[in-house]
Amino acid sequence: MNKKILVIEDEIQICANIQQILSFSDFNTITANNGLEGLQLAKTEKPDLICCDVMMPGLDGYSVLTALRQDPLTESIPVIFLTAKVDRGDFRQGMELGADDYLTKPFSMEELLKAIKARLERAEKPSLIKQ
Repeated sequence: MNKKILVIEDEIQICANIQQILSFSDFNTITANNGLEGLQLAKTEKPDLICCDVMMPGLDGYSVLTALRQDPLTESIPVIFLTAKVDRGDFRQGMELGADDYLTKPFSMEELLKAIKARLERAEKPSLIKQ
């Protein structure tokens, strides 16, 4: 079964490029062009993984991640941040909020696919740590 990936990216061309890369790699891809739409799709579509831009108008990536982690329906979905923000503080903020990975733009197709594959494999392994 194809894995479902939600891409939340406000730049239409970048979103289309990512969708194309993922489709060629046999992923079922759904897209949202803003954080609010992305949150709604995360709840209704229950994707296996989310790639989310950080800097978006309205609800930014950090707010999207915070909302995802507070909802039992979406709290365990792996999230990879895609961002042009390369500052160490931005990276730490994303990780502290519970991001699973952080790719800085521009990233290569290989980088994106490797990050997605690693996060999906980790998500499939049963946790050895009991909460």
